[in-house]
Amino acid sequence: MSGIETTGVDACELPTAQETASCALPGSSSSPLGRTWTGPSQQERFGILRRATSIAIVGASNNPARASYFVATYLLSSTAYDVYLVNPRESEILGQPVYASLSDLPVVPDIVDVFRRHDDLPGVAQEAIEAGAQTLWLQLGSWNEDAAAIAEGAGLSVVMDRCIKIEHARFHGGLHLAGFDTGVISSRRQLLAR
Repeated sequence: MSGIETTGVDACELPTAQETASCALPGSSSSPLGRTWTGPSQQERFGILRRATSIAIVGASNNPARASYFVATYLLSSTAYDVYLVNPRESEILGQPVYASLSDLPVVPDIVDVFRRHDDLPGVAQEAIEAGAQTLWLQLGSWNEDAAAIAEGAGLSVVMDRCIKIEHARFHGGLHLAGFDTGVISSRRQLLAR
């Protein structure tokens, strides 16, 4: 054990910035300096995931080493969501057809989950609006307040710098608070159907 007292109020406190620095993504700032946008609460993110029936992954990759591949694998195999993959350079990923753009999808996605470069995010936000999506979700490490302003200005919910796979698994009891698989097998009824 680490020797740190974890009883009482201290057990519920969030880790300090210094403690989380070791978990930061390479090339990302461990502090939110310059960030003025405030995202949805845990309960609001839970509601977004609960109401959604379809997710479009923009920037889906056929490379198993990419985060978008891992997230697509999880969403396709472990959830009831209808998952649509978007990448103009691919025709098939994980046995699923891939669409060149959001406008090519056969449905209006509830959530547009984005794996794209920072500079591309405002354009993707506009595409999500034009596609009729309800939520723009920027993956872990993605933060673009211009994209958030564009999406929110059109009435979309926005989530930034959060992994949809981690959030979904956490709300289903599959992850420890720190983001690790709990390894617990339980007969407890799940909170969500999706």
